[in-house]
Order: sequence, then C-alpha cells, then structure tokens
Amino acid sequence: MVVAIGTFEFHFPELHSLKEKRQVLRSLLDRVKAKFNASIAEVEYNDLWQRSVIGVSMVANEKVHLEQMAGKIEEILQDHEQAQLIERYWEYL
Repeated sequence: MVVAIGTFEFHFPELHSLKEKRQVLRSLLDRVKAKFNASIAEVEYNDLWQRSVIGVSMVANEKVHLEQMAGKIEEILQDHEQAQLIERYWEYL
C-alpha cells in the first residue's frame, strides 16, 4: 500500500470576498472528486479570500499509479482562470 499526500498553494488575485473564493474552490474540489477517488479539502487560510492551501490524499497499490493520478490532478488544479497555483508538493509514504 502506498499513500500520496499533496499540498497546493493558490493565489486568487481577482477575487474580492470569501464567497467568491469558496465558489472557485468548490469548482476545483468537485472536479477532482468527480474524476478521481481522492480526498481533497482546503487545509489552510480559510479566512483569507485571496489565498488557500488545498490538501489531497490518495491510496493505491503502486507508486506509479499514484504518480500518474497526481499529474492529472495537477493539470485540473492548474487549469482555472481565477486561481494561480503558486506551489505544489507531493509526498509518497
């Protein structure tokens, strides 16, 4: 069993409220949840409207499979016009 843990830090330069940020995050989180069997949630900066950290976790039998899924998840998270991905990090246990 291999576990993948990912963190993604975002900046939202065009948003002006927590409500707008939550709408953008909901869109990103729902897209990942619908396509992959991954746990995903906002884990830091819940009270700031222009910044967020999202945590992702997945479990599989092989690291190669997790690495492929991680790449596809990154593509989804980078492909949003209102969210700028600042930093990403994956750890495999």
